[in-house]
Amino acid sequence: MNYSEDFRTAFNKLRTYCEKENFKGWDPYDGLNSKLFQALPFLPKNKLPRLAWIQFFKRSFINFRRLAIVKKGINPKGVALFVSAYCTLLKADNIEKDELKIKITELSDLLLQLQSTGYSGACWGYNFDWQSKAFFLPKYTPTIVASTYSANALLDAYEATGNTQYLDTALSTKKFIVNDLNRTTLANGNFAFSYSPLDHTSVFNASLLGAKLLSRIYSYTKEEELTMQAKKAVEYCVSFQNSDGSWYYSTLPFHQWIDNFHTGFNLECIYEYGKYTGDKSFLDSFHKGMEYYLATFFDEKGRSKYYSDNIFPVDVHAPAQLIVTLCKVNLFEKDRSLADRVLNWTIQNMQSSKGYFYYQKRKLYTNRVAYMRWTQAWMFYGLAIYLSNDNRSQLMKP
Repeated sequence: MNYSEDFRTAFNKLRTYCEKENFKGWDPYDGLNSKLFQALPFLPKNKLPRLAWIQFFKRSFINFRRLAIVKKGINPKGVALFVSAYCTLLKADNIEKDELKIKITELSDLLLQLQSTGYSGACWGYNFDWQSKAFFLPKYTPTIVASTYSANALLDAYEATGNTQYLDTALSTKKFIVNDLNRTTLANGNFAFSYSPLDHTSVFNASLLGAKLLSRIYSYTKEEELTMQAKKAVEYCVSFQNSDGSWYYSTLPFHQWIDNFHTGFNLECIYEYGKYTGDKSFLDSFHKGMEYYLATFFDEKGRSKYYSDNIFPVDVHAPAQLIVTLCKVNLFEKDRSLADRVLNWTIQNMQSSKGYFYYQKRKLYTNRVAYMRWTQAWMFYGLAIYLSNDNRSQLMKP
């Protein structure tokens, strides 16, 4: 069955929604932006109340943000995903090139404005204070995740528009990664980059995103030191791969879960490291991980399992990342039937008539809160990549 037109309709509805909202919205983790919480005595300065407050907003299927005075905001990583999505559409669309370039320029200029300051190179953080079990980050503290997505988006924008300011800014992010982030180093010299300059965690997907960006920057600058750094980071993460091809989220004892979209991140990054550097030494790890990923996280109905051992909650982030992963590692045509099944189920069960996608579907209820970065930006990016690859596939047919 050909779903292309259904998927294009779903994308256009989502695009209308996001553009109407000017890419501004709430986030699952933005609870600490609450003016009500900030006005409470003592609680905003303590870890456990901050963590509980965030989790309450994240898990509740009722959106209490207006009541708690949490304003919609612009998230740099969300903006980056929209930039990369529009750049992807530009490569495949011969009709609205001028309109797409306007959006790319508008959002890329916004990314330039949203940079965090005071670091060695360009970097970005989230627009809210964030308390996790491992650490606390004040708003706009740069992270390796937000920074790599933003820098990659600016590289995409440079390739789309030729604006060298985007290129120069993106290339400078290597200094943030190499100079400002902490490292967890093994006896053999391999290491993981920390999540931010304020912590010493070893989160596999985050460190691999840094390695991927360094290798992409190497494709521009040909600085051999970047490939050396990237390879050590990839080797570190590959050394922690489980025998079945999976990875835990990190090395911390309370991060010992295996989930869908972070596995997709890992695989995409390992593959793209090899693409940009020409280093094929991690192909076995990639193939073993890819086999595990595709066999474990998607059922016959098209539902995306969140954890390796539990389908719920079905989270929109996961099907979006499946499309990104398949296309980035050149498996879109080979596994298109899986992509179609997963996207079709997601659109049928998790897209509102207003165009936006719901956050999560749990066993007994659906969380219909519209999050801009976590759900809309990711589905926008995933659908854009699907439609662009579908368009190229159609062009290649006799």
